[in-house]
Amino acid sequence: MQRDKIIFLYLNLGHFFDHLFMLVFASVAALRLNSEWNMSYAELIPYATPGFIAFGVCALLAGWLADKWSREGMMVVYFIGIGISSILASAANSPMQIAISLTFIGVFAAIYHPVGLAMVVQGREKAGVPLAINGIYGNMGVASAALLTGFLIDSAGWRSAFYLPGIISILLGISYLLFIRRDKTLATELLETTVKANQASSTSLSRNALLSIFAIIFFTTAVGGLIFQSTTFALPKIFQERLIDFAGTATMIGWYAFLVFALAALAQLVVGYLVDRYSIRYIFASVALCQMVFFFIMSQLEGIAALLVAVAFMFAVFGQIPINDVLVGRVTRSEWRSRAYALRYVVTFSVMASAVPMIGWVHGNWGFDRLFYILAVSALAIFTATLFLPNASGPRIRL
Repeated sequence: MQRDKIIFLYLNLGHFFDHLFMLVFASVAALRLNSEWNMSYAELIPYATPGFIAFGVCALLAGWLADKWSREGMMVVYFIGIGISSILASAANSPMQIAISLTFIGVFAAIYHPVGLAMVVQGREKAGVPLAINGIYGNMGVASAALLTGFLIDSAGWRSAFYLPGIISILLGISYLLFIRRDKTLATELLETTVKANQASSTSLSRNALLSIFAIIFFTTAVGGLIFQSTTFALPKIFQERLIDFAGTATMIGWYAFLVFALAALAQLVVGYLVDRYSIRYIFASVALCQMVFFFIMSQLEGIAALLVAVAFMFAVFGQIPINDVLVGRVTRSEWRSRAYALRYVVTFSVMASAVPMIGWVHGNWGFDRLFYILAVSALAIFTATLFLPNASGPRIRL
């Protein structure tokens, strides 16, 4: 239906802005604030840590509110709240002020994943491709963070990288609110869809199998969050150091980061298609193995070779994203799904928060070579965990 397509578009745009807002500061810190505020990159990035902690911790509350109150209402709160918070960040004049603003961004950004993803999979038997499309929007937000921020830094100053997306997000929130209020049948139809989804969601898995699957989901989520955050947050700085010969401005660094993220985003569509048709265990293990290999290769590369391998390892990193989301959607009943996604993303974003100071510490002491070795070992741990996924098959469970 047309209404469903419009809601799906809003959900996709929400995912785009969620990742964009969380990564604007990474480029601002690396490309401008270190000179304007006379602070090193390693000194600046810990101020983003509270925002990433809020990004994880507040997801559980957001998921609970969505299941108990309204998923649609929480999406309105998300769009407007994160937009206002970003505008506040643009007015910051000290590290402490920007840390407070980034924390508010993290609080509202925490709403999206438990709420938006539950809405994406609601009523679907095959959620791989819809989650992949939604994931591509999120990855394009990651890509655009570096590109948009670099361009705005060079043309209008770093503050515009916060307030312009903030204004757009507020406008999206208002338009979404008007849309759902105008559609008088929305609540009834969504309720009917939820009931049908609940009836279709019975599984043949035993309690022990479910516990095993969720243990693997949470473990791979934690390690995958470390890998995702380390690569997406640090990539502009990595390119600044390793693409010296052809990336001399913030805009060019942003363009190369955008190129890498945009190409890698296609991995989610490929993986989403595959997990709807083949064993998740084999797809998951293959993706993790590719990550490990490319991280080891990347550790010593510079120039064009580093750019090409960066595309390869980001392809594998982004390819992992829809796998755990599909698993959660297959084994969780609809009325609990926002909270299940919330638990998954509490783990993800809590680890992501710890990755930020780790990046600064590793870079300050050894450079990015050591970081890539750490990420390669992390990918090996994910590969090992996927081998323990239990055998299961059925109308909604296919591992």
